[in-house]
Amino acid sequence: MKKTTVIILISMSAFLMSSCNWTGKKAKKTDISMKEQIAFDPQVLPEDPVFEIQTTKGNMVVRLYKETPLHRDNFVKLASERYYDGILFHRVIRDFMIQCGDPQSRTAAPGERLGSGGPGYTVPAEFVPELYHKKGALAAARTGDAVNPEKASSGSQFYIVHSEAACRQLDGNYTVFGEVLEGLDIIDTIASVQTGAADRPVEDVRILSILPVQK
Repeated sequence: MKKTTVIILISMSAFLMSSCNWTGKKAKKTDISMKEQIAFDPQVLPEDPVFEIQTTKGNMVVRLYKETPLHRDNFVKLASERYYDGILFHRVIRDFMIQCGDPQSRTAAPGERLGSGGPGYTVPAEFVPELYHKKGALAAARTGDAVNPEKASSGSQFYIVHSEAACRQLDGNYTVFGEVLEGLDIIDTIASVQTGAADRPVEDVRILSILPVQK
């Protein structure tokens, strides 16, 4: 896969302003050792790579869009570093979306408020009209417009659409960079779990691994 340079910007806020806006702080130093264990070589992947996301509720197969190369390459890089291994779906809203990508969630205590963690940078928005919030779409979370007028994406947090009707209002405001090819029922399963404060599942739902699938 042709490598694209990701422009690194400093994230301005860690506060959830609206919709899917949790993102921000740098990952804890305890995550560094995991990043040293490279899971695969990003350079050998195709332009539209396919990955299997293994979770404690079942597995999903997703494809990343070549039309959003900055987000694609950033996701691939983090997955290759095992950045997502062990993190939680920390924000789940049935008939809306399921969100993950906060590295601080990996060791979070029950009931701890999550959603402010990240790699310490943002990714420039890549809005493509043909890529919209359909069920199963992968889209990048971000901080709100008041502190992020350029609508730059979180460096690691993303969400998966559960309801197209509820999320279509986000088109043109949040970057859609992939879609679920197999496992739409897993989205339903995760979206149906019991949640508590800040829409965090009462029982932890984790990503176990994100690895490329051979076409």
